[in-house]
Amino acid sequence: MYVAAAVAASPPRRDFISVTLSPEEAVGAGGYNNSKARRRRSCWRKWKQLSRLQRSIILFLFAALTVCGVISYTSVGEPWKSLTNKSADERGTEPDAPGLKLANPAVLPAPQKADANAGDYPELSPQKKPKLLHGRRNPSNFQIKPPWGDVRQQTRHDTSKAVEEPAQADKQGKTEKSVISWRGAVIEPDQSSEPPSSRIKEPEKPLSVESESQKEPVPINERQMAVVEAFRHAWKGYKDFAWGHDELKPLSKSYSEWFGLGLTLIDALDTMWILGLREEFEEARKWVANDLAFDKNVDVNLFESTIRILGGLLSTYHLSGDSLFLEKAKDIGNRLMPAFKTPSKIPYSDVNIGRGTAHPPRWTSDSTVAEVTSIQLEFRELSRLTGDEKYQKAVDEVMKHVHTLSGKNDGLVPMFINTNSGQFTHLGVYTLGARADSYYEYLLKQWIQGGKTENELLEDYMRAIEGVKKHLLQRSQPKKLTFVGELAHGHFSAKMDHLVCFLPGTLALGAHNGLTADHMKLAEALIETCYQMYAQVETGLSPEIVHFNLHAQNGHKDVEIKPADRHNLLRPETVESLFYMYRFTGDKKYQDWGWEILQNFNKYTRVPTGGYTSINNVQNPINPEPRDKMESFFLGETLKYMFLLFSDDIDLINLDKYVFNTEAHPLPIWVPA
Repeated sequence: MYVAAAVAASPPRRDFISVTLSPEEAVGAGGYNNSKARRRRSCWRKWKQLSRLQRSIILFLFAALTVCGVISYTSVGEPWKSLTNKSADERGTEPDAPGLKLANPAVLPAPQKADANAGDYPELSPQKKPKLLHGRRNPSNFQIKPPWGDVRQQTRHDTSKAVEEPAQADKQGKTEKSVISWRGAVIEPDQSSEPPSSRIKEPEKPLSVESESQKEPVPINERQMAVVEAFRHAWKGYKDFAWGHDELKPLSKSYSEWFGLGLTLIDALDTMWILGLREEFEEARKWVANDLAFDKNVDVNLFESTIRILGGLLSTYHLSGDSLFLEKAKDIGNRLMPAFKTPSKIPYSDVNIGRGTAHPPRWTSDSTVAEVTSIQLEFRELSRLTGDEKYQKAVDEVMKHVHTLSGKNDGLVPMFINTNSGQFTHLGVYTLGARADSYYEYLLKQWIQGGKTENELLEDYMRAIEGVKKHLLQRSQPKKLTFVGELAHGHFSAKMDHLVCFLPGTLALGAHNGLTADHMKLAEALIETCYQMYAQVETGLSPEIVHFNLHAQNGHKDVEIKPADRHNLLRPETVESLFYMYRFTGDKKYQDWGWEILQNFNKYTRVPTGGYTSINNVQNPINPEPRDKMESFFLGETLKYMFLLFSDDIDLINLDKYVFNTEAHPLPIWVPA
């Protein structure tokens, strides 16, 4: 092709210049075209013109740059991703984030629907607002899956790794309601227009929690692993020598019966769940399903059966979601109801669960005040789950009756009440120890369970604590330990049961729920005393009862122990209060104190062939005189509270969502209407 260009010249003559282009530079008989195809051909021609060495160097440099780019993206991208995820989680905790109230959803999963994936149990994330779901009570092909996994697998990991600290759980918002004032204490409880019993219209299904993103389980630490090992050792003795019976006798490798209902096994069900002992739990579940029968001609104690059996079954139902435990709870609950058929509606102490009859103890027509006023949490929860008012109505009548009785001393109650007249007996004796202790505990815990709506319970509790301060508090010598004594017809006794060591934890729980701050100060003083009841004893284990010295004497400690009181039954009360104090204060000295107690249990009460035994003499490290009995509450309470004490995971039984009964079985806090 030829392209001509005119060159200016003087007219009339014209000159021309002719330019010839090669065919390969021409573009399809048209003009010049800077197309992508042309550029690719040009670059390829230049690439081919390079020597092999030059091409190799360029390829090497390109590969090196690519690798560097990937490494840079990884190092910068992951922190950025974590930051953005954290920001998203934090946004989910803002007050106006969508979600329901968190007054009482269960921390662990409740029943799933029948078509749910077997074994799929989402755990509560502390960063997210949970959704409340209604689950089926009878899931088909239900599989038990403890939320913390099988501890056997966790032992393969480094248990010395620090425990992650989850974010603080959302607290229940306060509402503007009427104010209760009790001697300087101002409380603003959530109120309701009607009592909880009248709100039960249809069966309540347990609340389940489904988090938006599944929370990674907090790894258990070395101290928790030591508790797991202690539980396994105790469980081995029970399984080998007392399976299906009430209590293990570890020295004689046999068992003892109280009711013949497998008390130790039932008491330990929710402990196994919380500790993540999957195999042991499933084995125990099979016994409950196949062998636990309440149709027996046997007398049982109303109080002990309620807190251990009914409470244990209800708690396990809530934690596992397995309807088997609810059905068993309904069965025993119905069989205990004849106890309330008395002239005064104050229940008898004993019930024949096979015949459906009840009676007082053979030596008296009285019941103890603690027994008749410490069954409410369990029966109220049974009404909520079944929709049947009769259980809650029966126990609420007892509390309303006791609320109006005379014979109290600034809120302190006598130890006995007559089932015929409904009046207090043995007037003038006041204690926070045996026969009265859990009355005070359940005043507060019922108020918390019901959503802080029942003001009479709170008033009685606040009045009673003031009575304790006025009549029962003293300080010992030489360390000036604050302790709770007893009052008998105006005479003060410096005697304190180990059972009273429930009180620091209860006071701390009340303070955590908005009661006066001086309750926490008193709790801190009392838990120091309870610890000294261990530390000042030769074995490092507390006796059943101590007497405090009120006057300084050379060579005398604060604590004095009488020969009849120096036994130790593996009781949980001090460990229970240590758990509450650590959960609410974060002071690790409470964990250290609990660790000392566990080590001394291992040193003086552990039986090599399996199990632990109560001992007769805490003052003799050489021969503590083992009693050959392991109480069911050692597995149901003591080791459970130990495990929780050593955990830094506040969502491992969150105390804003659960309330423990007096046998350490957690029950959900109700959502206010």
